Amino acid sequence: MSQLDFFASAPTPAIPKPATTVPQLDLKTLESWLWDSANILRGSIDSSDFKNYIFGLLFLKRANDVFEEEVDAIVARDGVSREDAEEDTYFHIPAEARWAEVKKATENIGVVLDKAFAAIERDNTQLEGVMTATKFGDKEKLSDHTLQRLLSHFNRHSLRNADLYTPDLLGDAYEYLIKQFADDAGKKGGEFYTPRGVVKLVVGLIKPEAKNRVYDPTCGSGGMLIEAARYIAEQPNGKVGNNINVSLYGQEKNLGTWAIAKLNMLLHNFDSADLRKGDTLVSPAHKNGDNELMLFDRVIANPPFSQDRWWTPAEVSQEKKLDKHGKEKEIAPNYASVVVDNFGRLHYGIPPRGYADMAFLQHMLAVLKQDGRMGVVLPHGTLFRGGAEGSIRQKLLEADLVEGIVGLPSALFYNTGIPAAIWVLAKTKTPARRGNVLLLDASQEFKPGKNQNELEDHHVERVLAAYNAGQDEDKYMRVVSLAEIKANDYNLNVSRYIDRSEEAGSIDLDFVKASLQELEEKEAEVDAKLNALLEELGI
Repeated sequence: MSQLDFFASAPTPAIPKPATTVPQLDLKTLESWLWDSANILRGSIDSSDFKNYIFGLLFLKRANDVFEEEVDAIVARDGVSREDAEEDTYFHIPAEARWAEVKKATENIGVVLDKAFAAIERDNTQLEGVMTATKFGDKEKLSDHTLQRLLSHFNRHSLRNADLYTPDLLGDAYEYLIKQFADDAGKKGGEFYTPRGVVKLVVGLIKPEAKNRVYDPTCGSGGMLIEAARYIAEQPNGKVGNNINVSLYGQEKNLGTWAIAKLNMLLHNFDSADLRKGDTLVSPAHKNGDNELMLFDRVIANPPFSQDRWWTPAEVSQEKKLDKHGKEKEIAPNYASVVVDNFGRLHYGIPPRGYADMAFLQHMLAVLKQDGRMGVVLPHGTLFRGGAEGSIRQKLLEADLVEGIVGLPSALFYNTGIPAAIWVLAKTKTPARRGNVLLLDASQEFKPGKNQNELEDHHVERVLAAYNAGQDEDKYMRVVSLAEIKANDYNLNVSRYIDRSEEAGSIDLDFVKASLQELEEKEAEVDAKLNALLEELGI
């Protein structure tokens, strides 16, 4: 049995169902149950950290329940003892990590949980560093009372495959929780969550195919990779048996977010996804040998917007000087001279210290196959900022690498209210698209929300239909020649090329004059009545 089978599909035990069975858990009940666990944590830890603790306990409960389910199946099938069956499971839960044992703890519960997670990693090397990324043993953050409440809460429902309405129910609930935690965490939510509508749109623009290697250099909680796999599953030859015909790769700098991404992959049945830890710009992890980067068919990302001080080797030790008041002041490093990339990724120029956007774009381009496609969400300023970024943009355009730009609505993301844009790049454009850039203004494609606007499915479908058609559409999309873009100093601001303004209607002066005269007559009539009333009152 593969690990995918362990999490995805129930064993087929020859065990008769008892007369009274546990009702299968539906998505709405599961979501409510899991979200209630966040309410138990309120006041103990910051809301942006809820996900780390809840996802860890969710995985522990799920792994235990499916482990017990598999043990029951082996006992029934082979007629062996439970002890022997426990040694024959694919995913092993050591004794100190069994749910029944953890539940018994009444003091130092956090330490018990930390030991349980460490034991799971010890016996299942594919989870190394995942389960222990979050520490439960700090009593200043989580008291024994709070942890007891959490364990009791998680004990309410069975997460065996047989007790779930669908095998992927937990994966769907996991996505729901990630969105809810992003809502709850506010701006910090943007560090690990990209709105689903944006993800669907980027995936639809780059069109991943069966057998593709898909890579996200800033994968967050893994949502873009999972959506790419779902897209492929709907394509011809997209599935081989129950497996989606895709290879997923990603890298994430934040350790806690990386751990969540690993669990997300497991719960969505992508156990073979190759997710690495670390800073992609400084230390790209997916390599063939020491100095050769792996190449991918599709590259997709929503990097942190305009990351400051992005080349950490230049920030480790900075020169200092005395200002006019005699105080020490750091001298900002000149990135144009201090950034040295051994992989040759910054071929089109070195971005400034305060904006990593074009560094991420160039990294993605460097690992893209010659016939590949990439889509990256970047802040709106990348379309028109000058200086080093303007020079990089010009060189990308002159090399005819930019296939299209989709301008997005404002307030879609948790970490910023500013609008963003999707850059679609291809090293080998189709003949029909060479020498041109598709510019699409999707700024009005959204459902208004209290805090964030939302791209719904029908908005995504309209954008994709127009982009795929590749024809001019009034006030919406234009196919713009590189010559015209050059004449505009390589500025890609969508509003420069697509005019959404409405013509002012003609004014009938005679009608306006007659209306004003009518209003004056009515005003005089009202004044007369008012004066008559005042006279009657003796005023």
